[in-house]
Amino acid sequence: LARWHRPGNGPVSPDKFIRLAEEAGLIKVLGAWILEEACLAAQRWPHSLFISVNVSCGQLYEPNFVQDVQAILSRTGLEPGRLELEITESIFMDAEGVSFGILRALTDIGVRIVLDDFGRGFSSLGFLKDFSFSKIKIDTGFTRDMMHDRRSAAIVRSVITLAGELGIVMTAEGVETNEQLTILQRYGCTQVQGYLFSVPLAEKDIKGLLMSLRQDGASAHKKTYMFEQR
Repeated sequence: LARWHRPGNGPVSPDKFIRLAEEAGLIKVLGAWILEEACLAAQRWPHSLFISVNVSCGQLYEPNFVQDVQAILSRTGLEPGRLELEITESIFMDAEGVSFGILRALTDIGVRIVLDDFGRGFSSLGFLKDFSFSKIKIDTGFTRDMMHDRRSAAIVRSVITLAGELGIVMTAEGVETNEQLTILQRYGCTQVQGYLFSVPLAEKDIKGLLMSLRQDGASAHKKTYMFEQR
């Protein structure tokens, strides 16, 4: 979750500057720098943890993207299995065969592919039939609306069930309250993310967060947090 720290304006979220980088022809350089910095950060974490990095459409279709990922993994020494690349459904709008070819090449080198913001845009179950994603993440809007909208709640339950049947991890995005967490647990969701657990942090603050969560998990009267172990 990259942030551009613009002097005098504070952190700027990627939805505001990634598209500008694509239009300016800077996405390859910026994306490669972000990916390498993320991999270096992950090397400073316990090796049971992985790093998840968003990849834009413009970045994915850059020539030699797969080779660039391999080179970054080699330079940083990060195991490919500790890297998740998150893509959105929009990459399948055009050049579908090319998209799947690139994703398969990435999985061939051991990188895990995550379908992000599922349900937000042009959703198709064909994506899930034709490619073996490591994880799908249901969009924040469904998590937020399921509390008061039965249709959203039904969609969340269905996606959780579908992911389980396919053997794919399902993450609910945008969890901000204990009520949302309780409902998702009742539905059978096993992985969540959101401000209930942490706001976006600088890499230097991650160690403190990990220690805090593990201490909470060790206390019987507090929430327990599950870290993915491989």
